[in-house]
Amino acid sequence: MRFSLITRVAAALLLTASAFAAQAQGGFYGYAYNLDSGQYLYTEVHQPVFENGREVASTIRYHAPDGKEIGRKTLDYRADAYVPKFRFDLPGSGYAEAITANGETIELLKVDGKNKPEKRKRIERQGPTAADSGFNHIVQDNLGRLVKGETVSFRFAVAGQLDSYRFKVSNVGTGTFEGKPALKLLVQADSFLRFVAPDLHLLYDADSKRLLEYKGVSNIHDLATGKAYNARIVYFSKPPADAPKNLPPLQ
Repeated sequence: MRFSLITRVAAALLLTASAFAAQAQGGFYGYAYNLDSGQYLYTEVHQPVFENGREVASTIRYHAPDGKEIGRKTLDYRADAYVPKFRFDLPGSGYAEAITANGETIELLKVDGKNKPEKRKRIERQGPTAADSGFNHIVQDNLGRLVKGETVSFRFAVAGQLDSYRFKVSNVGTGTFEGKPALKLLVQADSFLRFVAPDLHLLYDADSKRLLEYKGVSNIHDLATGKAYNARIVYFSKPPADAPKNLPPLQ
């Protein structure tokens, strides 16, 4: 399986829902739809781990509508909430991405498929930096600035590309989610990538700091085509009517 630079960078920005939602609900679900057709694609099953009221780790399982597991991610935020150690696997394909060290030097790992060698690279942290779902934490910690109209800039480490890139987040207005006001955020590349990388669109609850909705490239691919889904992922308070009737259990 091969991913383009654009797909890897954008898919790496696919977020988990917020620690607030996890703390309030225990395990919880995300519901993924094809952004263009509205077809139900898969379910995210989030199982966070808390210590002293702080999220320190999480497991995310991705399940097709028939219940088959099509992806799995484990995250450890203990040493760094913005650049967690993590590993993401696509079962059956041999594809994997990971961050194995997250100090001033960040170690990135990827495996492109079955029988492919591991590739590793160490990069130096350059100012504010996030990786994978740690992006959600950096947004939450800067939500007050975003509400005021400021732009938040940072570098984003992409394990699947063995490199980091500049991104920025901007407030682009308000919308609604489940009948309540929501903050619209726009995520864009802040480098040459802006000419080719797709924008990402997010909805946040400004009060609870919950991620409510994500629109953009998914980190899960279509088994038939090998291409990453272009998805809308929503974190409803209750399962939508078109979600699978037997959702994978929370562990």
